Amino acid sequence: MSKNINLLAVCGSGTVTSSMIAGGIQDELGDEGYSVRATEARPTEAKQLIDGGKFDLIVYTSPLPKAEYGVPVINGTGLLTGIGEDEFWDELKKTVAKIIDGNK
Repeated sequence: MSKNINLLAVCGSGTVTSSMIAGGIQDELGDEGYSVRATEARPTEAKQLIDGGKFDLIVYTSPLPKAEYGVPVINGTGLLTGIGEDEFWDELKKTVAKIIDGNK
């Protein structure tokens, strides 16, 4: 079974913080046998990227514009601050497992 995940990581500038959260997610999920392909973006780019690409979920640290993204959207601030980090990982791993189960 393929355990590939396409992640859209979103932060205010679309560079530093989104790269940090993408790297952390790639490392953690990689240890569990997942292959995570990440794309970094600014909040204003998220909807267009989701509409034009094949993404499985969004993890964000800056508020996203109100829209229907059609994929799970997870607040990744806990990964940066450490406050709520365990809850973040729990939510992410449950979400990823559902995505993989749905792709069978």
